[in-house]
Amino acid sequence: MSNTQIATPRQDLIYMVVLSAVVLTMPLWLQPFGAAYPDLMQKFMIFGIFAVGYNILFGLTGYLSFGHAAFLGVGSYTAVWSFKLLSMNVVPAIIFAIVLSGLFAWLIGYVSLRRSGIYFSILTLAFAQMSYNLAYSVLTPITNGETGLQLAQADPRVLDRMAGIEATSGLPSTNLFGLDGTGYTGFYICAVILIISFFIALRIFHSPFGLKLRAIKSNQTRMSYTGYHTRPYLLTAFIISGMYAGLAGSLLAMTDPLAGAERMQWTASGEVVLMTIFGGAGTLIGPLLGAGLIKYLENIFSAFNDTVLHNVLSFLPDWLNNILTAIISPFVGEGWQLLLGIVFMLIVIFLPGGLMEGLGKIRRAIRERGQKPADGASSDKQHSTEEA
Repeated sequence: MSNTQIATPRQDLIYMVVLSAVVLTMPLWLQPFGAAYPDLMQKFMIFGIFAVGYNILFGLTGYLSFGHAAFLGVGSYTAVWSFKLLSMNVVPAIIFAIVLSGLFAWLIGYVSLRRSGIYFSILTLAFAQMSYNLAYSVLTPITNGETGLQLAQADPRVLDRMAGIEATSGLPSTNLFGLDGTGYTGFYICAVILIISFFIALRIFHSPFGLKLRAIKSNQTRMSYTGYHTRPYLLTAFIISGMYAGLAGSLLAMTDPLAGAERMQWTASGEVVLMTIFGGAGTLIGPLLGAGLIKYLENIFSAFNDTVLHNVLSFLPDWLNNILTAIISPFVGEGWQLLLGIVFMLIVIFLPGGLMEGLGKIRRAIRERGQKPADGASSDKQHSTEEA
């Protein structure tokens, strides 16, 4: 679906039905790829939400933020505190995480959006690193420093106790009104939240507000000359994007009730930038594809080591096996980011629009190939008529 087209409600409905069917059947069609286990599929959902929210800012306005990991971290810390103080039910955790991340995004956006271009990016990066350092060393009573914030059996959990839910001998697990927050149930919780989040993003893309954001990206100066004050629109997009990141952070805490400062590092911000560009910034489905593929590559190639490579290449002669293992090993295991970097370079060089541009080229090539025989047949028929 092109960014310049105005989608009808029928098209949006079809879009959502197809997406929902694909997401909810992931345990079936991911089985042949070795990725149908709950933890990995939950990561697909969570980082898909993160990327979809980031795309509202970067894809629609063109403002490149390197500070969204700060909102991811705020969402995680808020959720864990909710689990400790209130309840293991994820609903209060998600609500508080979204609200506090939105407030934090308003503070950072209010300052950062006074600049544009590279200066905006540097400001967001600076705020993210400040947040990381605060969480790591300064705000240790709140964040527990390098150890990370985690659950304890003696936590008050006021709402749970009021509801008559007593503490067990071990640490309690997260839940959604009794539904387990981990395993396949946790995956489906994350999947439903992803579908809802995507629908909201879809409506934003096709709303007058989304059109104004695209106009800002196209020519912000001309937009200002028409009488629009662009900063409120940009700040709103920044806050919404930060709230999506906070939601993703709360879901990370749901699957693993631990919040650490590493979720605020600039590398986490860089990762969501890669996901968005890799899939196709400014498209609806692109960030989801980018998030899924990067997390899949991380899961597959980070597990490779020399022994696994030798086993995979065991059908080759020993001398060739040793040579290929020595060549490939720096790009897998702990160095899998090198392979990701090469893939990302190829995408940027040959497909600047990301994977969605590649899929669009394939679709156009198939359509043109299908039209050629029809055109040839019609020209032959016309030629025969003229001869007659």
